Amino acid sequence: MATTPPEREFDSLRSLLAKANERKTGDELAGIAADSDAERVAAKRALSRVTLRELRENPVVPYEDDEVTRVIQDAVREPIYERIAEWSVGELREFLVDSSTTDREIRAIREGLTSEMIAAVTKLMSNMDLALVSSRMTITAHCNTTIGEPGTLSFRLQPNDPADDVENVLDSTREGLSYGAGDAVIGVNPVVDSAENTAAILEATHEFIEEWEVPTQNCCLSHVTTQMEAVRKGAPADMLFQSLAGTESGNEEFGIDVSLLGEADDLARRRCRSSGPNVWYFETGQGAELSGDAHEGVDQLTLESRCYGLAKRYDPFLLNTVVGFIGPEYLYDGRQVIRAGLEDVFMGKLHGIPMGIDACYTNHMEADQNDVETLSILLAAAGSNYFITVPMGDDVMLNYQSNSYHDAAALRELFGLDPIEPFGEWLREMGITENGRLTERAGDPTVFA
Repeated sequence: MATTPPEREFDSLRSLLAKANERKTGDELAGIAADSDAERVAAKRALSRVTLRELRENPVVPYEDDEVTRVIQDAVREPIYERIAEWSVGELREFLVDSSTTDREIRAIREGLTSEMIAAVTKLMSNMDLALVSSRMTITAHCNTTIGEPGTLSFRLQPNDPADDVENVLDSTREGLSYGAGDAVIGVNPVVDSAENTAAILEATHEFIEEWEVPTQNCCLSHVTTQMEAVRKGAPADMLFQSLAGTESGNEEFGIDVSLLGEADDLARRRCRSSGPNVWYFETGQGAELSGDAHEGVDQLTLESRCYGLAKRYDPFLLNTVVGFIGPEYLYDGRQVIRAGLEDVFMGKLHGIPMGIDACYTNHMEADQNDVETLSILLAAAGSNYFITVPMGDDVMLNYQSNSYHDAAALRELFGLDPIEPFGEWLREMGITENGRLTERAGDPTVFA
């Protein structure tokens, strides 16, 4: 007796993917979410029977209409794909969660997966599933130092200032370093997006790194075209930065396309000061496409996965989701933020990206600092490459809450993890740490006086 293909129980694979997602206010705002828990469960069951081939042949935005789709589809290694094409999404999940599946075996299928396949399997996994499988995957990258080595946990030091006062930026940098943060990057979000301001920030952080021989890398998070202008004029950047979206129209809202990213990639590889090959820092976040009316009727988790498919093309050193930054219209409360953070790190790592997170929230969300700390603990256990840290957990320029500088030492102590080794050695030489713990000098920026 013939059976109805699972996707035909719903309007389309796009609709099925949306309704199988865990509850997200962004999907509800877009009018694509499941109407009830019963419909959500039915969608998950139907999705579990969909084959990877069906997902490959039915991208959520058509190949001919969207360059992000083309990047993702064209990157698939066909022999690997053909070995797994008849797997169902449920079978992919069973492979990933099986206790005998190793990182090496996951790597062996990675290049045969599309972002839609990765999004689909994510929807079938519990929070513990996501953390467990993430913890098995080791993803490293090298800029000036190597991030993601086993036994390490890194932190971006984010010394933002609401007036772009360089001395205030450096004071905050001193404080962050004195707590052991900053081995991932010293990255500044500028208020004024100009080549001159970008260059001033890059020069100040570069000179400080050189003076104190800090084994790390710097970055200024202005628009990529602004950074390109500054670098062409000689500004000392170790890598370039850009926010990404999961659709071509979403990236148009960000003022970028694949051609521009290719031009920037070529410039970065020729002109950035890093010693290694990984010269990009990308940021993403569930809901970004909907906020720009560029979601194409696709759920926010699937679009987030497509961001990673685009980022993968450029082999980045860092990528983090700013999981709670966009607001309660997309992730309403701490529960949704925690779920999204686990999803994002899992999806990024399954793409093969050195994945981190800004475990954060805005003040108009139903979330608090305990939610941020809970997510940080879960993702440290899950093997997140790095977290963002700001002074006292409060970014006074971007007006949101995140991890604090001193959370870096707490998370490392809790899980017995270390900084990137050259940075850890530098902390010991500076007297900031001893035997893996902070000393009395920790938290005192005058150590750099």
